[in-house]
Amino acid sequence: MEEKAIFAMGCFWHAENIFCKIPGVVKTTVGYTGGKIINPTYKQVCSGETGHAEAIKIIFDPDKISYEKLLDIFWKSHNPTSLNRQGFDVGTNYRSAIFYTSEKQKKEAIKSRNFLQRKLIYKIVTEINPEAEFYRAEECHQRYAEKHGGKCTI
Repeated sequence: MEEKAIFAMGCFWHAENIFCKIPGVVKTTVGYTGGKIINPTYKQVCSGETGHAEAIKIIFDPDKISYEKLLDIFWKSHNPTSLNRQGFDVGTNYRSAIFYTSEKQKKEAIKSRNFLQRKLIYKIVTEINPEAEFYRAEECHQRYAEKHGGKCTI
């Protein structure tokens, strides 16, 4: 049975380009979550006024890849010590966050964060929150890297 993971780690184009290539990932969708308005647009989210984060929803086969492994990829693919910023992308919409879908995911996310924190000098600022309503981003943002010369295997 497939499971779902939701991560925010800066620009969702970057996140999708990473996770769409992972064996065991069945589907990726970029969108917005963790905010306060219904059906936000990219422009609204980028304004910083909606409270949403750019995020990726990952449907995965737990028989082929574990949630723990997805967390490992998440931590290694962005800077979890950078508050509301990833590279040149600045704003709350680019924050680092894990939106867990079960108590098991919550425990694994906290365990993995605490393990990583013991190794780092800087404080991890990644939020660990319950799943919030996920709004699919506009079609032009789906599979962005693939549409613009990158490749995905899904």
